[in-house]
Amino acid sequence: MSENFRKYIVEFIGTFFLVLTIGCMSYISIDHTLAPIVIGAVLMFMVYAGGPISGGHFNPAVSLAARMRNALPGNQLFPYMLAQFLGGILAACTVNYFADGTSMPGIGFYLPALILAEFLFTFVLCYVVLLTATRDEVRGNSYFGLAIGSTVLAGAAAVGGTICLGAFNPAVALGLTFMSGCCMKLCLITIITNLIAGAFAAWVFKISTNEV
Repeated sequence: MSENFRKYIVEFIGTFFLVLTIGCMSYISIDHTLAPIVIGAVLMFMVYAGGPISGGHFNPAVSLAARMRNALPGNQLFPYMLAQFLGGILAACTVNYFADGTSMPGIGFYLPALILAEFLFTFVLCYVVLLTATRDEVRGNSYFGLAIGSTVLAGAAAVGGTICLGAFNPAVALGLTFMSGCCMKLCLITIITNLIAGAFAAWVFKISTNEV
């Protein structure tokens, strides 16, 4: 896969999670007071994760400014913008899907939305861990803990307790089940979803970095 295409993947993912978090905090979250902090956090961890690969724009206006400053090659401007717009559109569709869900008796969540939310934020947590804490290019950096913690903050605030458990971690899912007494079926679904998301994150990491 070409280096340029890897950049577009990173821009798509970063913009998707930025818009997804903004949408969840604006239209789904019960407490809107944390929205500015959570939105800032998601942008921060995506820049930390994707910045070394694509520059961490996640914004067509930033890409245009970078191009005019000759910090982005001219032939990459349109693909950058396309990836960002597509990420934003898909995120908006995901937020609408979350908002239309109906809780299922005995579970307390709309199961398809729960699976999708746990998958997405477990994926991005593992993706950020791999990009900020395992690559030779960023070895020894002082920000990986901040990036990883901010990922959990954004996920917990955006979808935790409203769309899903907000575990993003099989051990946490099991612990939450014992603490709250929620059904084991919900726990098992969350654990399986988390593990699949982690494996998918490793695959996307390899594609976006060309590392094995």
